[in-house]
Amino acid sequence: MARIRVSRTIKAPPAQVWAAIEDISSHVRWMTDAQSINFTSSQHSGRGTTFECLTRIGPFATVDHMEITRWDPPRAMGVLHNGLVRGTGTFKVRTRWLRRRRTRFTWSERLRFPWWLGGGLTAWAATPVMWKIWKGNLAQLADLVESGVLEPATRRALPRGE
Repeated sequence: MARIRVSRTIKAPPAQVWAAIEDISSHVRWMTDAQSINFTSSQHSGRGTTFECLTRIGPFATVDHMEITRWDPPRAMGVLHNGLVRGTGTFKVRTRWLRRRRTRFTWSERLRFPWWLGGGLTAWAATPVMWKIWKGNLAQLADLVESGVLEPATRRALPRGE
């Protein structure tokens, strides 16, 4: 099993960070491994939302079938992975009081690879790769939130490249 946890302090209040992540379709804007999101439920937010995410890491791609299992604004969002790779993930949003109001954003995942894809060996080899990618994803999220590109009032992301 791969266990990955990355965190980043974002220079914005928790409500602003939550507004940026609650729009699930905008995750492709800051997750380099998430190529596209296709909702499979009529709802697009909240517990019970389901979607397919085309995920690509280098030459490897898979469609990840996901379901939102926890929706606790503005504190936490949980997901169940039901595709080739199975497991759970959580985004946690916490207030940080340093000199100014900041948010500590933590992304944790527990993922299991199928036996025929190498199981635990693949998890062991993939963990540092995914950690590095997700660390970069959080840097992109922070940049977009702090610059105002992910507009909290409308909860919409600008298209890539703008």
